[in-house]
Amino acid sequence: MDVDLRLVRYFTVVAEYGNFGRAATALHLAQPSLSRQIQRLEAQIGVRLLDRSPRGSSLTGAGRAFLPLARTLLLDAERAARTARAATQPRTVTVGHAEGMVITAWMQELRRRHPESRVRTRHLDWRDTRALAEGRVDALVAYRPLPLSGDGLRVTTLHEEPRVLVASTLHPLANEEEVSLRALSDEELVSCASTPAVWSTPRPVGDRPAPPRPAIDDGYEDKLELVATGHCVALFPAGDRRPAARRDIVLIPVVDADPCEVVLVTRADDPNPLLGSLEAVARTVRGPVSRRDTAPPADRTAATASPTTARGGAGPAGTSP
Repeated sequence: MDVDLRLVRYFTVVAEYGNFGRAATALHLAQPSLSRQIQRLEAQIGVRLLDRSPRGSSLTGAGRAFLPLARTLLLDAERAARTARAATQPRTVTVGHAEGMVITAWMQELRRRHPESRVRTRHLDWRDTRALAEGRVDALVAYRPLPLSGDGLRVTTLHEEPRVLVASTLHPLANEEEVSLRALSDEELVSCASTPAVWSTPRPVGDRPAPPRPAIDDGYEDKLELVATGHCVALFPAGDRRPAARRDIVLIPVVDADPCEVVLVTRADDPNPLLGSLEAVARTVRGPVSRRDTAPPADRTAATASPTTARGGAGPAGTSP
């Protein structure tokens, strides 16, 4: 029997999300197309794997029996391809970096040390949780909590970064050199299960009512708009430079917040020797310089140079704005 591994992967993602719409978004497919692909897989195997309903999808008995073997099949196929690639020259490595991570200095040094190798990077959306398990990247540099899923992963802590307050230039704390969490006691801070950012619940500003609380799928830029208009504040890792690109937002060091961890994640059984060199580079080469080093004098930005929940002020981990 010829079974298309691409269709098997689609099935595992639908099973993971329990919803064709969310699975299609994660796979960057149109929902009708994904539904047709699953039907093709069911036709190839000869059994119905999923029951569809307006509320979502659920595994049939055959689907529940097939799912663990399908995941093993995908892992075995990727392991076989990885072993074959590792036996060829020149060697290649693809390093994924999650949103907010800057890895330029590390990649330059890795290319300098291995000029015969192909060193590539791939930016990952925080919703792309299976890039490492599926072999689309060989390593991932990210903040905790980790934007990934899958078994057999090796997680190495590289360093910690302090947190900064991200606020509007009109915020009462905007001119402070540094702040403590006590100064944010009036803000309802809520941590995200999938990112290191901690966002506050939107508040009214003057005669402007508070906008609706953003959903977990709302884009980063949309949430940052709430910060810029004064309706919201956030706590970010100091190394995340994206807010500093805006002139209507300031970054202020938070002196008593728990730091964020920057981690390197690889597959535990990956034989690629470039991964050991990547870890050595990440531990010894200075990463992105701080905002205080790079910002123009008139720019009120913070920092020092990584994800967890802030001490005291943040809400329960796992809840999302």
